[in-house]
Amino acid sequence: MPDKTKWVNEWKQKAENDLRTAEIVLSSEEPPTDTICFHAQQCADKYLKSYLTLKDITIEKTHDLTRINNICIGLDRDFQELSDFAELLSGYAVEIRYPGDFIECSIGEAKEAVEMAKVFKNFVLRKLND
Repeated sequence: MPDKTKWVNEWKQKAENDLRTAEIVLSSEEPPTDTICFHAQQCADKYLKSYLTLKDITIEKTHDLTRINNICIGLDRDFQELSDFAELLSGYAVEIRYPGDFIECSIGEAKEAVEMAKVFKNFVLRKLND
């Protein structure tokens, strides 16, 4: 059990670092919104993976939040609450990071992405403490 607790905590810490990064960058002058959205997506991704780690579920390497969240729904139907946000944030995982598939994000979208990441954080932390 201690190893699992360690992994869960490490996922949570990494998720929190992504959220803090997104918030810090968001507060900067002329922030790079693609970076903010990417870190918001990563925060949600890692919080979901912390939950799956607690449940002894090994997940393939993917950043598709819809796919990861669907696995969580299989364990706990309450995760359906996150489905719309998972779909919205998923686009910020890979495509946003590379030229050619560049996604332009407004400051409003970046703020929204950070708020969605906070929803994932609060939701998963409640589930981890149940």
